[in-house]
Amino acid sequence: MHLARFPRHRLAHLPTPLEPMTRLSAHLGGPDLWIKRDDCTGLASGGNKTRKLEFLIAEALAEGADTVMTHGAVQSNHARQTAAAAALVGLKCHLVLEERIATNDPNYNANGNVFLDRLYGATIERRPTGGDMNAALDEVAENHRTKGARVYTIPGGGSNPTGALGYVNCAMELLGQANDRGLVIDHIVHATGSAGTQAGLVTGLKLLHADIPLLGIGVRAPKAVQEGNVFKLAAATAEKLGHPGAVAESDVVANTDYVGEGYGIPNAGTIEAIELFARMEGILLDPVYSGKGAAGLIDLIRKGRFEKGEQIVFLHTGGSAGLFGYTEAFDFAA
Repeated sequence: MHLARFPRHRLAHLPTPLEPMTRLSAHLGGPDLWIKRDDCTGLASGGNKTRKLEFLIAEALAEGADTVMTHGAVQSNHARQTAAAAALVGLKCHLVLEERIATNDPNYNANGNVFLDRLYGATIERRPTGGDMNAALDEVAENHRTKGARVYTIPGGGSNPTGALGYVNCAMELLGQANDRGLVIDHIVHATGSAGTQAGLVTGLKLLHADIPLLGIGVRAPKAVQEGNVFKLAAATAEKLGHPGAVAESDVVANTDYVGEGYGIPNAGTIEAIELFARMEGILLDPVYSGKGAAGLIDLIRKGRFEKGEQIVFLHTGGSAGLFGYTEAFDFAA
């Protein structure tokens, strides 16, 4: 894989750290846990979308865009990082945010990621839940184009073959770090939502012949839908890299048992995971993605899914800014 063939605008602080979680490992009494700190990508307090945006923003600039647009939930980590990336390179940013959670909580509606969106200079419009957000984004973009804007649209989560290149690159980076320290990785676990992170990792690991099982902990869609979305995108990413057919459906595995009541609604397991990571390792998770991914990992360890002595890497997708939109979910917040 020669990623230098694709336009890329450096935005992230790379490589992100790969660190042992010794206290949490001892507390859970199972495998040896490691964490790939993609919460430390730098831009806008960090997160996994920055890797994707390096390729997406480069493509926008190459096409002569003056405006980038994307969509997401109200507390979208992707929207926040897109707004920051646009500010960094001098593009306008417009966000179409979906009200996926019915709440009047002022913190959720105006704090956290929403506050940062506005601080980075993005303009925002909102849509009720349940609509076709891709169609809404296209409609808004076309309206701006009729007024003279040169708009580049980014799908939710930055999840298309261009964005997924960021996690093909992450797979290469992670394997390099593991090789350098003699770490034999038995499993990689992460939160999976819009599919781009998992699709890029699946593609990269497969093309590198890494033979490391990858498990995505779903945060929204049912298992069949999530795995189907990831496979479709992974196949398209492999084709973009010149390796059509390289990824098989069996390479894509998602566990969606930890979605709970729905997207963006933390449950007791999510809150426990956030508190354990904070109090055992000094690491902040978010209630939407990384918190649910960690909750799944912790529960699977307790159920014996991973053996003692195995080396498990949890890829932290970031999102700590979203914590400030969810203070009511924590008993001590008052």
